[in-house]
Amino acid sequence: MKRIFLYSLIALSLLAFNGCKEKYLNVFPEDRITSVSFWQDENDVKLALNGIYSMLRDHSIYGYGPGLDACTPNAYQWAYWEGYEQQIGDGSLTTATPGIVTGRWTACYGIISRVDYFLENIGKVKLDDEASKTYIGEAHFLRGVAYSLLAETYGGVPIVDSTLATGQARQVKRSTLEQTWGKAISDYDIAIGDLGVTAPEAGRATLGAALGMKMRAYLYQDKYPEVLKVIARIDSLGVYSLYPSYHGMFQVENEDNQGVLFDVQFIAGENGQGSIFDRYLQPQNLKYGISGSNSDAPTQNLVDAYEMIDGSKVDPAHPYKGRDPRLDFTILRPGAYFQGQLYPVEIKNHTGQRVGFGYRKYTIENMTVIPTQSPLNYIVLRYADVILSKAEALIETGQDIDEAISLINRIRTEREDVKITPLPPGLSQADARKALRHERRIEFALEGTYWPDIKRWNIGADIYPVEVRAADGSLIETKFPKGYQQRYNLLPIPESEISLNQNLKQNPGW
Repeated sequence: MKRIFLYSLIALSLLAFNGCKEKYLNVFPEDRITSVSFWQDENDVKLALNGIYSMLRDHSIYGYGPGLDACTPNAYQWAYWEGYEQQIGDGSLTTATPGIVTGRWTACYGIISRVDYFLENIGKVKLDDEASKTYIGEAHFLRGVAYSLLAETYGGVPIVDSTLATGQARQVKRSTLEQTWGKAISDYDIAIGDLGVTAPEAGRATLGAALGMKMRAYLYQDKYPEVLKVIARIDSLGVYSLYPSYHGMFQVENEDNQGVLFDVQFIAGENGQGSIFDRYLQPQNLKYGISGSNSDAPTQNLVDAYEMIDGSKVDPAHPYKGRDPRLDFTILRPGAYFQGQLYPVEIKNHTGQRVGFGYRKYTIENMTVIPTQSPLNYIVLRYADVILSKAEALIETGQDIDEAISLINRIRTEREDVKITPLPPGLSQADARKALRHERRIEFALEGTYWPDIKRWNIGADIYPVEVRAADGSLIETKFPKGYQQRYNLLPIPESEISLNQNLKQNPGW
């Protein structure tokens, strides 16, 4: 049931008025659709809405999701021509760097522009009240996602809730960070009031998705009492639970399970309907005709973070024996098998040949996938995040440290394929915080969430510099060799935007 994207290309052509080929100031079009063939019936509404959903698959939004760990010590990226995530992760970023710096800004405002146009025109179509309410709720949800990403990436940004001509767009000013987060929350609140527990089709927003993203928005602002309130509402729905298999969570056959609150849907096939994860993360397998390029690879630093199942020390002679099972479910390491072939002897990957490791999470072992046509969905938010967000909120508010530890232990012990030593009760707040942050890093490794965690926890100075070494032990690079630079907690506003709009003041330090 991945029909939502079958219409995306048609929708994109119909919504070409909102194209994002130029930068931010031009995603607000001067022209409008004048064809009498559009905004006539509900099918037009669906096409327009699918054109907004399709933007989630942009490389700088969620289209490269697992690869975003290259912005952290978790992964190394050699191909700067991709999204330039590695330059964010190693401290070599400049205001002129392309990729995600400009791409996320442009794509987010592309979503906002399309949503604004959608909301201004949906009233032209005669719909029953329930359908209209759902469509409007979805549009607000998507705009909330865009403002959330802008806030966590750039800080305060211009808030726009109506379509603008180019001249108007060149005069907009930045709002504060608080106002930008407030806009995201207000959009989520409208979605929460409009959306149902279930969606008309897989991949469309639900009440749980809106609540979950609102929870994350509060979490990223350190508004922990609000986090707990939203989680209570999520749990009251009675539809989400911890999926019983960590490995199974990321398999095609188990998609849209009870552990998923919000994901981006992909389907196998041409025309950009599949994900690029197989192309840029999966090992090259000439035997099966799979030519992955492996732009990213996990680092030894991440591997070292995985505990032993029983809490003992790692045996250097057998470094992978008895480790947290999530290591082998997440990372392709020496001596493991992928598609029946020994890594890195019978099956190899470009970047992994240098670093020594490869991605296993978000790759597919049980089917041959044509490059850039993977059907594997990208999970933006899952119930494990709800559990650990509640634990974090309890720790940071000092309400019940032992309850927080019991929640962390659910992640460590409750699934059939992850059973590691539970944490003891009676931890101090500082020790509980350390345990929580470790658990989030391991649980969501190579899922793209560690980057915003590092920034919101303000721990860059504590974890860098980080060496990235090759399989033979030689030094490839040092991430932030002179220490973490505080300005990296926010990316720079793209220079191309500032040059067109003098009201856009640059972030501090850039």
